[in-house]
Amino acid sequence: MFGGKPDPKKVEQIMKKLNMKVQQIPAEEVIIKMKEKKIIISNPEIMLADMMGREVYQISGDVSESVLVNEDDVRMVMDKTGQDRDTVVKKLEELDNDLAKAIMELKGK
Repeated sequence: MFGGKPDPKKVEQIMKKLNMKVQQIPAEEVIIKMKEKKIIISNPEIMLADMMGREVYQISGDVSESVLVNEDDVRMVMDKTGQDRDTVVKKLEELDNDLAKAIMELKGK
């Protein structure tokens, strides 16, 4: 909007001047799940504003993305490697769902 990271206090003051009800929401992490990936916002600053009867959330923070793993893929890699579910899920996320590479790495090849 103005370049750089907006100051939440200034945003809150501006919104109050426009007669918008505003509150900050304390949170440790925000996760937005989409069909094939999720967006993770760490150390979020969350503002909730009431705009004409609608709740509007403004979220800023440290953003990262993670590919969601398919349960069939997880089971298949578990069967091929003998590894537990948590280990397989972490490896698939690390490798962006590259099944062949995950199997090779988990088998130690």
